[in-house]
Amino acid sequence: MPDQLLGGTMSTPPPHQLQGHRSTSSFSRNPGSSRSSSTAGNGAGRVTRIGPDGPMGGGSEPGGDGPGPAGERVGRKLWWAIGGALVASAVWAAAVLMVPSLVHDDSTPNRPPLAGYRVVDDLCTTARLTAFGQLYPTPSGSPYHYSTHHRALDEMYCSQYRKKVGGDQDYYTLYLQVQLHHEVDPRPEFEAQREGLAQRHYQISPVAGLGDEAYVGYLDDPGQGAPDQHYLTQVLYVRQGGMTCYTSWSASYQDGRGGGPDREQVRTALLSDTRELLRALGGSA
Repeated sequence: MPDQLLGGTMSTPPPHQLQGHRSTSSFSRNPGSSRSSSTAGNGAGRVTRIGPDGPMGGGSEPGGDGPGPAGERVGRKLWWAIGGALVASAVWAAAVLMVPSLVHDDSTPNRPPLAGYRVVDDLCTTARLTAFGQLYPTPSGSPYHYSTHHRALDEMYCSQYRKKVGGDQDYYTLYLQVQLHHEVDPRPEFEAQREGLAQRHYQISPVAGLGDEAYVGYLDDPGQGAPDQHYLTQVLYVRQGGMTCYTSWSASYQDGRGGGPDREQVRTALLSDTRELLRALGGSA
């Protein structure tokens, strides 16, 4: 037990004080030298034990005024200790029922459900992109993908460039990312991403009937030093249980070179291809 719990005092004398200490045992070391005597008068009923060093006093007989035998005192202390332990256990049980966080580590919240979603090695192959394939049928280069695994988070990613026709100079970029959160509920971060897009001047619109919650963000960002140049981005965020999905389309166009991509047409393709992808991953979105 730490010294600070003893209040700075010791109940047992230090070793140097034990030298020369006389025993107060009721029995002498020589059984033959021990004797007892009783006195009459006011001391009737009191027993005085005589040891080798003289009278030592002692306990009284039943009905006397002195303290009881040592065995009874130890027994009473034992029962007090048992009773205290039972009371402490009852108090702890009641506290656990009232405050469950006493036994649950707040750093490990309840795991979010994955709603049937699974990990695939190649998200680009799984994502058929039927609608975008009709808008931009010509791939440009090879798609890039990766999948990572962790007990807290699985992640799948795909990016690819597409064009309307082979000789087209305008590229359209598609990004897809799916995360499966095993340990932490993604709802707070999902909401933070929505607010972050709004701070970057994205136009946010909710999407009903897709996952637990979903929204589309749209941004027309004029080029710096070239006001006739436009950089367009349209994104779709979906969350269902512990699954989050991010699909992004981006393109650019210049005023005077024909109209820009149809915003509603791109939005429809985002929703259609994302639903198709999430079903292919085992979800019900």
